[in-house]
Amino acid sequence: MADRTPPLSVEELRALVASGEMDTVVLAFPDMQGRLQGKRFAARFFLDEVLRHGTECCNYLLAVDAEMNTVEGYEMSSWDRGYGDFAMLPDLATLRRVPWNRATAMLMADLAWEDGSPVVAAPRQILRRQLERLADLGYTANVGTELEFIVFKDSYEQAWDAGYRGLTPVNQYNVDYSVLGTGRIEPLLRRICNEMSAAGLTVESAKGECNPGQHEIVFRYDEALVTCDQHAVYKTGAKEIAAQEGYALTFMAKYNEREGNSCHIHLSLADADGNSLMAGDGPGGMSPVMRHFLAGQLAALRDFSLLYAPNINSYKRFQPGSFAPTAVAWGYDNRTCALRVVGHGRSLRFENRLPGGDVNPHLAVAGLIAAGLHGIEQRLELPDECPGNAYTAHYEHVPSTLREAAELWENSPIAKAAFGDEVVAHYRNMARVELDAFDAAVTDWELRRSFERM
Repeated sequence: MADRTPPLSVEELRALVASGEMDTVVLAFPDMQGRLQGKRFAARFFLDEVLRHGTECCNYLLAVDAEMNTVEGYEMSSWDRGYGDFAMLPDLATLRRVPWNRATAMLMADLAWEDGSPVVAAPRQILRRQLERLADLGYTANVGTELEFIVFKDSYEQAWDAGYRGLTPVNQYNVDYSVLGTGRIEPLLRRICNEMSAAGLTVESAKGECNPGQHEIVFRYDEALVTCDQHAVYKTGAKEIAAQEGYALTFMAKYNEREGNSCHIHLSLADADGNSLMAGDGPGGMSPVMRHFLAGQLAALRDFSLLYAPNINSYKRFQPGSFAPTAVAWGYDNRTCALRVVGHGRSLRFENRLPGGDVNPHLAVAGLIAAGLHGIEQRLELPDECPGNAYTAHYEHVPSTLREAAELWENSPIAKAAFGDEVVAHYRNMARVELDAFDAAVTDWELRRSFERM
């Protein structure tokens, strides 16, 4: 990765702490679900101790379910192993202000074992490993994520008490691209955009989406790890800002039977000098590198769906005519395909449309890079594009359930070669835990259909 100036330097932090303008530092890492986990430190203690030595956290944080329950099946962490510690090592390149929390800064941590070796199943380390493989070829990846969410007039506490039913969206109808629709909640959107900008993210735009209350804020693309870290900061910050304003917002992939929350991921490749490796003289202006890289996406898409759609709910998005993909296909500027090629020349890139708002960006981008490297290494040929409606054409179908995706991942030679047996087993177990919990649950659907009538 190229050298870059962090949003906030250590020297600036020292000055802010000395003047009393900064008193708290958050050190966090993305867990399996993409949530930020960590500690809040007194800023002076962070500078005196944590900055040099790091800190510790319980290693169960990569071995629990979404509700933080300890579960079985993880090799790295269990009751038998005593639930020991990880070391959290600060990444100073990620130090930034947190404008939505008074006098607070934040930075990311990498996880290591007591002997200093990396925790290979940690999402940030999984992405780092794929970026290292890319760097061995002299390549870097630029990534942009487009994250949608639905906003409700209810607070998070009110939503909880209501069982997340009967909530009032901030818009009552489809406000896709509607200036009036975004204007209705401009104070919230404006605050999120401005405070993300103050945190070091580059905001591009905000727009309405199709589902009532649904919106999207887009940030400028950046190096892959930078984008994924910023994605995690934004997702946490947007929820915190919404809560402070009395709103609740959700990034879940499919809140209701209408349009789900997507997280389209754009990726391009560059050489060490920043020149595009995807633009060329081939069909559609593509280089051989891009054609192989895109062919790898198609070859690994079903096997890697667990990385793009990690939850039970994720698979509810994949419905015909929903702008969420069902076909393992690619096309030029074709939103019916799983992979959409867009841009020209230096901006030429592809978009993976599988991920929803619930995706862990570090895992998903690691999957995109690993798939592309598979295509390059095997010199895979890119099949013909889909020129029309991929929903009605005859292509392989993306997995329709988490169970199907987990089985594909577990048995995938591409996944094992790219990520190793430990990572494959770790995330297969994550899926097993979710499936077991869901299989044991009695749903509202069952109660409505069976309570009286059966």
